[in-house]
Amino acid sequence: MSEIPYKIYLSEEEMPKSWYNLRADMKNKPAPLLNPGTGEPMTAQELEGVFCAELVRQELDNDTAFFPIPQEIRDFYKMYRPSPLVRAYCLEKKLGTPAKIYYKFEGNNTSGSHKLNSAIAQAYYAKEQGLKGVTTETGAGQWGTALSMACGYLGLDCKVYMVKCSYEQKPFRREVMRVYGSSVTPSPSETTQVGKKILAEFPGTTGSLGCAISEAVETAVSNPGYRYVLGSVLNQVLLHQSVIGLESKIAMDKYGVKPDIIIGCAGGGSNLGGLIAPFMGEKLRGEADYRIIAVEPESCPSFTRGKYAYDFCDTGMVCPLAKMYTLGSSFIPSADHAGGLRFHGMSSILSQLYADGYMEAVSVRQTDVFEAAEEFARVEGILPAPESSHAIRAAIDEAMKCKETGEAKTILFGLTGTGYFDLVAYEKYHNGEMINHVPTDEDIAKSLAQLPQANG
Repeated sequence: MSEIPYKIYLSEEEMPKSWYNLRADMKNKPAPLLNPGTGEPMTAQELEGVFCAELVRQELDNDTAFFPIPQEIRDFYKMYRPSPLVRAYCLEKKLGTPAKIYYKFEGNNTSGSHKLNSAIAQAYYAKEQGLKGVTTETGAGQWGTALSMACGYLGLDCKVYMVKCSYEQKPFRREVMRVYGSSVTPSPSETTQVGKKILAEFPGTTGSLGCAISEAVETAVSNPGYRYVLGSVLNQVLLHQSVIGLESKIAMDKYGVKPDIIIGCAGGGSNLGGLIAPFMGEKLRGEADYRIIAVEPESCPSFTRGKYAYDFCDTGMVCPLAKMYTLGSSFIPSADHAGGLRFHGMSSILSQLYADGYMEAVSVRQTDVFEAAEEFARVEGILPAPESSHAIRAAIDEAMKCKETGEAKTILFGLTGTGYFDLVAYEKYHNGEMINHVPTDEDIAKSLAQLPQANG
């Protein structure tokens, strides 16, 4: 076998031509979305009032293994894909570990993250349907930026509701969205009925993704020619993001490399689900085995401290119910949490896999995450996003365990994006002002007590 280069690039011809639907290989399918009024599974007709028709088809299809990627989307992908798979030789040397560390770098586009993989797909299907525009939410801003880029490229209007604390902490991310023609509103706001209701109930709130989702959905359904699109959690999003894992596997297979451990940060599940897709598929089919680790913040620990139950995807309780690991739709993460992993729940696909024991989860402290981010930046030359740095933290921890045991395990993690718009958070870390906020059991219990009646 030839020596592994620092960066493994695929040719355009080697890029995936289809997305992989992990659900096709799941024995236990993710639970269906429920109508909160009737408690019955949502129909395609009901969902098409909120989402694009083709995206609804993808959302509900549990059986089709591969969806061909339209040529126009593949052509757009070529502007920044295939993305490099990097052997972290310098990090390995710094740690003095026998572990072999690889990372899939998704930050080589203007949005700075993996989010563009699904943004262009969702915008494409909106244009194909003849819509005027789309609405969405964004936390740290990567998704809002990616969707703004996609809509600007395709000539669609884009209305973004940005979590208020991020809107205030990351003005430059907001301005990038405006460069691409989007309107950006801090959420919760006075521009929607649900926003006014949330502000009345939680005066001075710094917002959450659940709040922003509620406002974006209301705006979509009340404006003809618009639909709502989401950057994580949904089945369709994990489908589009499978391009990450498919490219990773093709690249590793070229050099005969098989990862022992696969690590991804976990907020709603888009990056993690995309990275692990083909590897988890092999695991489900009994063809190979991998240890798969989801890494989430201690301040928003849906996997590690949440409940597996049906819950609203939004704080305003206007969206369908999804069965997922959740902290409760009224849970609002501390504003001191710097990253975008702020959603109260987790992808139904990943939740089912976690419940079935196919993967594990850990939560990490914020200061430990930024310590790992700086250690990585100093030897690998990339300033990582706080979200990505959760995976870096766990990868370093696993590599150090290898140092203790002498095992030369192969680790693959997702470097979801860059942190150049997150320098306020880095500043707080440097100044000793960063807080490791951990919700109390009472905080979580209070939110979980409001779970909907669909749970019995």
